[in-house]
Amino acid sequence: MPAPAGGTQRASIGQRPSINIRAGLLPWVPFWLSLGIGGWFLLPNEPGSGFYASLSLIGGFCVLLPVWTARLAEDGRFDWIWADRLRLAAFALLLTALGAGLAGGRAHMVAAPVLGFRYYGPIEGRVIGIDRSSRDRMRLLLDQVGLHGVAPSRTPERVRISLLTPQDLPVPGQRVMLTAHLGPPSGPSEPGGFDFRRMAWFGRLGAVGYARTPVMTVEQPADRSTLVLHRIRMSLSEAMRERIGGQSGAVSAALMTGDRSGIAEHTNQIMRDSNLYHIVSISGLHMSMLAGFIYAALRLCGVVMQGLGGIRAGPTHKFAAAGALCASAMYLWLSGGGVATERSFIMVAIMLLAIMVDRRAVSLRTVAVAASIVLVLGPEALTEPGFQMSFAATVALILMHEPWLKLSGHLPSWSRPVLMLFASSFVAGMVTAPIAAAHFGRMTQYGLLANMLVVPVVGTLVMPGGVFAALLAPIGLAQPALWVMGLGTDWMLAVAKWISDLDSAVTLFPTAPRAVLPLMAIGAMLVLLGAPSGAGNRTASLIFRRGLGAALLAAAALLWLNTKRPDILISAQGDAVAVLTPAGRAPSKPRGGNFAVENWLKSDGDIADQAIAAERVLWQGAAANRRAELNHAGIRYRIGHLTGKAVEQEADTYCNDGDILVANRLLNTSAENKCLILDKEYLEKHGAVAIFLTEYGLKTVSVDTPDSGRFWR
Repeated sequence: MPAPAGGTQRASIGQRPSINIRAGLLPWVPFWLSLGIGGWFLLPNEPGSGFYASLSLIGGFCVLLPVWTARLAEDGRFDWIWADRLRLAAFALLLTALGAGLAGGRAHMVAAPVLGFRYYGPIEGRVIGIDRSSRDRMRLLLDQVGLHGVAPSRTPERVRISLLTPQDLPVPGQRVMLTAHLGPPSGPSEPGGFDFRRMAWFGRLGAVGYARTPVMTVEQPADRSTLVLHRIRMSLSEAMRERIGGQSGAVSAALMTGDRSGIAEHTNQIMRDSNLYHIVSISGLHMSMLAGFIYAALRLCGVVMQGLGGIRAGPTHKFAAAGALCASAMYLWLSGGGVATERSFIMVAIMLLAIMVDRRAVSLRTVAVAASIVLVLGPEALTEPGFQMSFAATVALILMHEPWLKLSGHLPSWSRPVLMLFASSFVAGMVTAPIAAAHFGRMTQYGLLANMLVVPVVGTLVMPGGVFAALLAPIGLAQPALWVMGLGTDWMLAVAKWISDLDSAVTLFPTAPRAVLPLMAIGAMLVLLGAPSGAGNRTASLIFRRGLGAALLAAAALLWLNTKRPDILISAQGDAVAVLTPAGRAPSKPRGGNFAVENWLKSDGDIADQAIAAERVLWQGAAANRRAELNHAGIRYRIGHLTGKAVEQEADTYCNDGDILVANRLLNTSAENKCLILDKEYLEKHGAVAIFLTEYGLKTVSVDTPDSGRFWR
């Protein structure tokens, strides 16, 4: 629990001490909310009505406890010190229960049908989103879906379809029809891996698939404003791509309109490898740069006009903040309003509103308010890397601000901007790198250098150029501003290419266990925010909190370093098996189950692709009948991976004591109880499987178990 700001004076019974806790308590509000939200997501089973009834009782108790203890303290029957401590504890518990309740309420609120089978046939729906997949394929997001022969109660509310053939794209709001393959959202490629089904549930996405047929328009958008907005966005995007040209034009269009359809996957990859990918998506960086530029420009104009006598003296900073807020809202509207963009707008809007009401714009309190609003509106944001990294970087930069002010006064004025850029990039990179590594298993070695070279250019050329281009476009004078913007994006892509081509530009790590990120987050909060300003900073409770935080950080590091990867991994479709060998993981085939095998190798921290990994010495036999032998702790294990039509014949002759048999079809073998059989029926019920070889035999872990489940599985 945080110590009260300003310290606590010892008081006699019946005499209330002088305590000021509000300033130090607010930054902990999103922390306690997150504990409840995170705890709800970690539950193995969907909680029932009894769970939420218990939360209500806890909430009621936490509301009444401070009142009861205050009355006892006023009557002299209770120490005021302990009364305030119980009040803080009750407040923390109340917010934790509220967080769990918000997560559960949100999960029920977004509930929508999920397709429970494979579907092929005509699909009709309204286009509500267009984007590009990681395989460079355009995708349509449809709602108001109709599937032939499927009852409305079983029809997903939203479906996402990848277009395998190049064609003219519809516009959001149009009703379209096409023939496509659909299936339910896929589960994790291995136990403990990223579960796309959870993200799909909160996005009301009930099916995903692909189409090779043309998209036919059934009806134009009923809401003409939607069509007008799309045409404005697309015309601006197309003008930027044409006038700037190449991938620089595509990146410029993405920065200003959110349209990333023109960015090739190769460009995305070099941006990831150079730690510059955050610049491609509209995020807090762009929103803050835009708001900062507009705020500075309007304030400068106001000061100049006051100096010339054009306007009376007044709070120009408040008018500038209001103008920047309007510009940020316009940017949100123009960009299409994605989740990350909305989150960024909330952060920037709160900071600008703080200026307008004479509060500090950049403080832990403003960030805490922004984080709390985001968590209340969408508790699932807590699980997203973007939320975690953006708020972690913001908090770190705010904590760095005061030490920087003390240090900068002793530095030459010419060196301050460069050193400030270096320090801010270093601090932001240090706090976000562990989060990125835990989520994606990769860390960019030269990200600090890349951001130092690119971020100033984005702030001084790209974003201002985009603003001036938008202002000058109606009178046909946008070309000079677009030329300046193009120079900035050319530089950014050149730096990204140079950095990504350097030796060891990217280091891969084994996947972090699920407990690592919560331990890191809680530990960092206890260490960094355990000391509200005041006289009581060296209390025993503060030392305990910081010690506990450091212990949690150390536990996270040790848990990650000592993680044991599965010896054998089997995909949910039974089309891929991979065994961990001294040379690395060896998949049974050079092709098949590509998505799962790619994820397994990345999770191992292995840079090899599937074809190269399959050349590692282990597997033998024909493509439809692959076999391997392993020895562990004196026990010999034989693994068979059977695919194709001859599975059953091979199974009867192969399955013996101690064998592991994997098949992508249903097996009716007479070899029951002689070997571990993982066939189509088993895998459809349990999902992907991980097997650990222990001195006691095989330990099997699956993604799903029959006696557990959440909404999304």
